Amino acid sequence: MKEKITGHSIQLFEKKGFSETSIQDIVDSLGVTKGTFYYYFSSKEELLMDIHLGYINELLVHQEQILNDRSKNCKQKLFEIVNMLITNIQRQGAAAKIFFREMKNLSSERLALIVPKRDQFRLNIEALINDGISKKEFRQDLNARIVTMGILGITNWSYQWFNPNGMVSDREVAEIFVEMILKGIQEN
Repeated sequence: MKEKITGHSIQLFEKKGFSETSIQDIVDSLGVTKGTFYYYFSSKEELLMDIHLGYINELLVHQEQILNDRSKNCKQKLFEIVNMLITNIQRQGAAAKIFFREMKNLSSERLALIVPKRDQFRLNIEALINDGISKKEFRQDLNARIVTMGILGITNWSYQWFNPNGMVSDREVAEIFVEMILKGIQEN
């Protein structure tokens, strides 16, 4: 039931927003009582925190698997991370929107648990870029921090516009992004 509450809440939060969705809306969508909700969550904010933790923890686990794969070079790992973020839209797109849009509704105590995880994801990419620079897979004059922010900017914004059932596949979008990241858009 906890997963059902979370799933329905993600749908409602995506459509109406966190602030505009009441606990009554959530339980009505499930046909259960508020007592059922409060059995699993002490508040709507705790539910939001659960959504945030589920989303970022899953990304970190997959990112670590990619980074620890010794059979791939830095370019391949970068592609795999970008591809993971884009393919994740079909499964976790609504949760991602909530993660980015509704973070402002978490208390400072709860944010203190989420922000370090979000930062770790970013720092892992930055370390990968630095590793690629040191191994001469990437240009030596790159600012790894800015490149990392650019990568996260284009991939995270994709949750707003990318349709996994559209004319371009998630893998094709990831390939276009990585090609653009690695080679830029200037004609040689």
